[in-house]
Amino acid sequence: MKAKRSHSWWSYIGDMAMERKLLLVFLIIITLPLSVISVISFKSYSESIQANTVAYSEKLIDQMMDSIDDYIEDMKRISSMPAYVNDIKQNLIRSNRYYEQKRMMDSKGGSTPVAPGDFDLLLSIQRGIEGNISFINNIKRGTNSVYIFDGYGNGYYSAKDGGVRLDLEQSYKFWSGQSRDSSGEALLFGTQAYTSNLQSTRYAFTVVRKIVDGLWNPIGLIAVEANISNLENQVAELDTVTHGKSIIVDEDGKVIYDSGRKLLTTDISRTSLFRQAVGNAGSFYDTVSGKEQLNIYSSSAKTNWKVIISIPVDELTRGVKLTRNATFAATLIIIVLALIISIILSFALTKPLTQMIQLMKRVQNGDLDVTFRVRRRDEIGLLGHQFNRMLARIRQLIQDIYRIEEQKKEAELQALQSQINPHFIYNTLESIRMTAEINDDVEAADMVSILGKLLRYSTSDLSGTTTMKQELLYVRNYVELLGCRYPGRFVLDIDVPAALDNYSMIKLVFQPIIENAAYHGLDDTKPRMHLSITCEVTEQKLLFHIRDDGCGMEQATLDKLNDSLKHEMPPKKSINGGIGMKNVHQRIQLHYGAAYGIEVFSRPGEGTDVILSLPLQVQSAMD
Repeated sequence: MKAKRSHSWWSYIGDMAMERKLLLVFLIIITLPLSVISVISFKSYSESIQANTVAYSEKLIDQMMDSIDDYIEDMKRISSMPAYVNDIKQNLIRSNRYYEQKRMMDSKGGSTPVAPGDFDLLLSIQRGIEGNISFINNIKRGTNSVYIFDGYGNGYYSAKDGGVRLDLEQSYKFWSGQSRDSSGEALLFGTQAYTSNLQSTRYAFTVVRKIVDGLWNPIGLIAVEANISNLENQVAELDTVTHGKSIIVDEDGKVIYDSGRKLLTTDISRTSLFRQAVGNAGSFYDTVSGKEQLNIYSSSAKTNWKVIISIPVDELTRGVKLTRNATFAATLIIIVLALIISIILSFALTKPLTQMIQLMKRVQNGDLDVTFRVRRRDEIGLLGHQFNRMLARIRQLIQDIYRIEEQKKEAELQALQSQINPHFIYNTLESIRMTAEINDDVEAADMVSILGKLLRYSTSDLSGTTTMKQELLYVRNYVELLGCRYPGRFVLDIDVPAALDNYSMIKLVFQPIIENAAYHGLDDTKPRMHLSITCEVTEQKLLFHIRDDGCGMEQATLDKLNDSLKHEMPPKKSINGGIGMKNVHQRIQLHYGAAYGIEVFSRPGEGTDVILSLPLQVQSAMD
């Protein structure tokens, strides 16, 4: 039942009018691909947006981390400058020596007031160290404060914005305790909150390094501090581009900086956000307050700080949804417009086809005088043009049938009349008479016998066929008789495979060509003329080369001869030569088709090559 039902539907579609078929095809071709493409494009575009966002955000994070790394590296290089500034080291040594002596004196006799000389010494040390600190602090843009401590915790500092830690003593204890086991390398400490002398709470991250003398003995400590405002511009730019919120944490999960500055210095190591950010870089989805967000993270190999960007998925797909709606609306509009255009085109296409069908019905009834009006150059116009040409060709073929029959009869009559040239017969008979008078009987009898064979073969029914062997024998008899008239002037060489002896063909195709060569190509400067007939078997034809080494012909004469061979009209009757080759060419084309016939090649003084093409026979004819 299903097979019958599907067959009935297929038959119904096949029997539909051309207009409906075109509308159905247009509907399927336009609606289905556009719908599928719209859905696939939306999904692909959405996935592409998220993938590109991840890749682009990772690139921005890496660029930001590189900038932060460079900044921290500059801070580390600044922290190493006291090791190269001898004035700082000398003043730190002086400060350590002074406070060491003061401690010893205090331990012996209690506190000792500062003497005027001691005040000048301390002022000299302070000015020497803080002057170098001011120079160091101006090297790097964004550095807030530089602190240098001697071995007893006495601090010397310079701050660009005037904000100095009030908890400097506690900070020193923390920094010195963390760097106690170091050997002079720079140590990075994450964001810490402190109160400045301007009574404001500030956040900064610090690079701390021991200061050692030439014998690697510790003589002090330097702390290079940078306010988190140095990160603010970079993070804000990143958030603006990604439409997300960023957070920077160290390897222990302590917040260095966040976009809202609400989580500074807090520990988020136990949160799912930090736990899912495994590895150096990657991305993952999670849900916060019922909203899905895409988290992208990347780490610094130098500081082990990690940047995590949280982007709401709604922000990612906002443009995608707009694109989806616009795509669906555009698709619907295109489908409607395409269907309207399809209806117009279907009628425009089928109208000339209907007209052509009407014309074909008239032709079917025998009216060949109809013409399709070609108005355009499209396929239908081409079809109409070919239809007109077909009718013209049919009318021409009908006329050609009558003309060919008349030409065929006339060509056969001309072949019969032109094979024996009257001049040749006269001269030959005169030669026989003279030979008979001189030699009395044998040679004259042979000549008469050959002449009789020629006359019998040439005057037989031209509409019949002969074999290749008989045709070549006729040529040999003709050249032998020609040699009687011109003793020793002609040499004939025939090289045709014996397998073609029984090849069926029309009569008198080689002899007229040999006759033309003898009468028109004979070169009086040469003692003899060599004539040859060779056969070349190709995949499609038999090619016979009839060559002579006579005087040849000029190019203009050759072109004129080949043009006359290709002419459709029968040649005029003449006994002055040339009629035989034209006659042969036309009879071959009448019997075998326009693909066969004669073509002539010649050069002056080099002879002539006449190529005669005949069709291949069945295999039995070749055996």
